[in-house]
Amino acid sequence: MRLLKQLVPVAAVAFLGNVGVGAVQGNALLTLILGVATAVLAVFVYARVVRWSERRAPVEVAGKGAVAAVGRGLLIGVGMFAAVIVNIAFLGYYRVDGLGSVTGAIGLLGFMAAAAVTEELIFRGILFRIVEERTGTWIALALTGLLFGLMHLGNQNASLWGAVAIAIEAGSMLAAAYAATRTLWVPIGLHFGWNFAEGGVFSTEVSGNGASEGLLHGVTSGPALLTGGEFGPEASTYAVVFGALLTIAFMWLARRRGNLVPRRRGARTGAAATLSQ
Repeated sequence: MRLLKQLVPVAAVAFLGNVGVGAVQGNALLTLILGVATAVLAVFVYARVVRWSERRAPVEVAGKGAVAAVGRGLLIGVGMFAAVIVNIAFLGYYRVDGLGSVTGAIGLLGFMAAAAVTEELIFRGILFRIVEERTGTWIALALTGLLFGLMHLGNQNASLWGAVAIAIEAGSMLAAAYAATRTLWVPIGLHFGWNFAEGGVFSTEVSGNGASEGLLHGVTSGPALLTGGEFGPEASTYAVVFGALLTIAFMWLARRRGNLVPRRRGARTGAAATLSQ
């Protein structure tokens, strides 16, 4: 019930925000405004429902240190995607054919902000955090990472490999980033930095949703195993490798900081006893 009390309101904000952004698609300024408004409202609603349902302060979205934490995540996300695209370009499978569209990048700024914030609140702030309490960090990371990957199967140019790649490089990595820092601001910044670099800067396909119109006019060609094909660089082996390495690094940091949650012993027995009463 606690999961539903938190999930339904935040998901409703995400849905309505997505509908609003879709309705003004083509108007960069309105897309930016609605996207940012959706992100801000989603954080506000999350904080209120957590305070109401758990009777605690939502420290994972605390205002203190938020800007610095988002900045750290942003640098990691942009740096990771830059490493992926540089490797693809080194092989001759990505090139820049001039400048793209500043207007397109501004619109994507709002769209990516809304997507990064709402998805992190839902998948890491609610699903991962609550599942982790019962199953432990490792199982929660695997389960919610898989669910995050499967969610992308509904995209236009989706593929099973693309969903698996997303589960590894994004679902697991972002959960690990939260486990290491115990703040949602770092994974939010990382998620936004990766997405905006992908679509808003290098104009590549994003999660199978088609090519974006960003700051650079980029052209991708070559084997799908290396470039990600129609799904985009997120299905590239480079992205999977770098994402897996970052997941390992974050989990090492989480272990060093004592942030790993063990599986609750006797949880199954306790549940069975409750059902038998």
